[in-house]
Amino acid sequence: MNILKYENYHENVTHADIIFPYNTYLCSIPLDFPMVPLHWHDEVELVYIKKGRGNLTVDFTEYPVSGPSMVLILPGQLHSIYQEPGESMEYENIIFHPNMLLPRQNDVTATDFLLPLLHGTLNVPTLYTPQDPYYDEIIAGIDACDEISKTKPRGFELYIKSQLYLFFYMLSSRCHDANRTKNSNRKTLDKMKIILKYIENHYMDKITIAQIASEVQFSESHFMRYFKETMGTTFTDYLKDYRLTMAARLLTTSDSTVLAIAEETGFENLSYFNRSFKKKYALTPRQFRAMEGFAPGN
Repeated sequence: MNILKYENYHENVTHADIIFPYNTYLCSIPLDFPMVPLHWHDEVELVYIKKGRGNLTVDFTEYPVSGPSMVLILPGQLHSIYQEPGESMEYENIIFHPNMLLPRQNDVTATDFLLPLLHGTLNVPTLYTPQDPYYDEIIAGIDACDEISKTKPRGFELYIKSQLYLFFYMLSSRCHDANRTKNSNRKTLDKMKIILKYIENHYMDKITIAQIASEVQFSESHFMRYFKETMGTTFTDYLKDYRLTMAARLLTTSDSTVLAIAEETGFENLSYFNRSFKKKYALTPRQFRAMEGFAPGN
């Protein structure tokens, strides 16, 4: 069970061949992992729900979803996937870098359509369901890409690019809503990205409220209020939860001792680390490591 597939807030994973940056992943929640934590990346991501029910957030807006449906996540958008108790969801991640569609010298396809959409100035829906009149046409091209990817005949890359251009044509011509405004505050999102990136880079160190507040030029009191209102939890609790997530990853990917892992993830007290870990995962660190099938030499 890989619970930590998306542990970095700014995901730097190379999702596909650099020459043809398009790939797909089949996922199941909670079979593969219980949730996909908040993160962002520079690619376009399509979450194509096939079966079941789940919840996605995109730029802090919640989207209850069920199969069949699709969620469009544009580059830089903060997003997460989580599950209600007793529910499950099977979905396909389709991830591709927009550079594969942008010409080296901008033309009208880039300046008037692709770039405005990718930068969020051309407004289109985030969620697509069979109740939408254009749903079948939107999904047909994605299904066609999936089908040809099974055999990858010579020239399949041309076919996939043609379907992606058709997909963006559909978005700009059928789904574009000039009257629709974004619900999210751009400044709020940009500030939160800075905070999350700082956590990713410094979670192993001692982080004070004063330090993190200075990163976004907030006073300490304003920062604590902003974080709680935006994330629904305190910064201290959020940082602890992230450290525990990283500790769980290390427990199943390294042979370091539990004490060393606690120290590597910013916990100065082993007893506190053990108590916090058990509260989050209902297992001690040693039990968690054993359950995941990792047997270190020490």
